[in-house]
Amino acid sequence: MTIAKISTPAFTVLELTGEIDLHSSGPLKWELKSCVDERTPVLLLDFKRVGYIDSSGLAILIGYLKESSKFGGKLALFGLEKKVATLFELVRLDQLFIIAADQQSALARLGVAS
Repeated sequence: MTIAKISTPAFTVLELTGEIDLHSSGPLKWELKSCVDERTPVLLLDFKRVGYIDSSGLAILIGYLKESSKFGGKLALFGLEKKVATLFELVRLDQLFIIAADQQSALARLGVAS
């Protein structure tokens, strides 16, 4: 898995590429920890190039959501492939996370001007 970080004055995007599983999720865990440490106010996760996520990856995302809520951080995911989106729906995480089709929609759902 690889991560590209794009920061703007209004929000930060993490472009994720590859599979997010027990063996490859370390970089995501450390990048999200960095976002917590920096108190990133608005974080978008670009899932367009993620073909798979397992329970360890989901746990990392839930952990970030919990930690970022302590400082009012906002999180949205966008661009999920069909099978990844289906997984979020099956475990009902689509009710916990803001999930959008694209970056603009994610920002709009968070109430952030792009």
